[in-house]
Amino acid sequence: MRYGVTMFVTDVSIGIVELATAVEERGLDSVWLPEHTHIPTSRRTPYPNGGDLPDEYRRCLDPFVALTAAAMAAPRLRVGTGILLVAQHDPIAAAKAAATLDLVSGGRLSLGIGFGWNEEEMNDHGVDFRTRRAHGREHVLAMRELWTSDEASFDGDYVQFDSTWQWPKPAQRNGPPILVGGAAGPKLFEAIADYGEGWIPIGGRGLTDALPQLRDVVASHGRDPDELQIVPFGSIPDPGKLDHFESIGVTECVFALPSAPADRVLALLDKQAAIVAERRG
Repeated sequence: MRYGVTMFVTDVSIGIVELATAVEERGLDSVWLPEHTHIPTSRRTPYPNGGDLPDEYRRCLDPFVALTAAAMAAPRLRVGTGILLVAQHDPIAAAKAAATLDLVSGGRLSLGIGFGWNEEEMNDHGVDFRTRRAHGREHVLAMRELWTSDEASFDGDYVQFDSTWQWPKPAQRNGPPILVGGAAGPKLFEAIADYGEGWIPIGGRGLTDALPQLRDVVASHGRDPDELQIVPFGSIPDPGKLDHFESIGVTECVFALPSAPADRVLALLDKQAAIVAERRG
């Protein structure tokens, strides 16, 4: 099982280069960044976790730019979006950004995607909340077509383009793995079986029951469930819990770090790294 970290890196937190270097030096495997392109000040959509929206949501860095810096600073580290709000991105531009990052990093990108919760944010991108999953699906399929075909075209409900060239191609064959983030349920599991290589659950509650359900859905689509990447975010790094995760097929556990200055972040990172080091002997 691999181990990584995720945090909202912002203009007032520890810098992405310092973070990536520290994660690599401590023997962890990956760093993952979330995104919000902007936060409309109307705030009509309530924060899903209750209370006030944390300040880092309005300050987070662009993930493609920041992860490129991370990949260059830490040449052994895998980098990932966790998650990219894929429906809000022009798929042609996002395909090129992801392919470029994958190429310059030597194939170290994982593309965690999600569908979003902030209705007015996605509305500003021309996406209706009710169709965000369908938008996201077509954007992923269009991106994969651009990654894998010398002459790509796409004709969907939300994405259309005639035969076109786009390079560079990603270093990874078929492009970066697509990991779909979200809560367990039929819609999410169908999306993973349809076009994803794995799942990013938030926390680890319910995984014991959910993973067999996901595997059954993936198998019903004629795919091998043993190839799934299961990457829970935000679990407390308790040794017993990590043993359990490994036993049920979790492939990578991603610990949360606070969006904070270096002294706070590195102190917690040291504790997380010590647990991993002890597990690895």
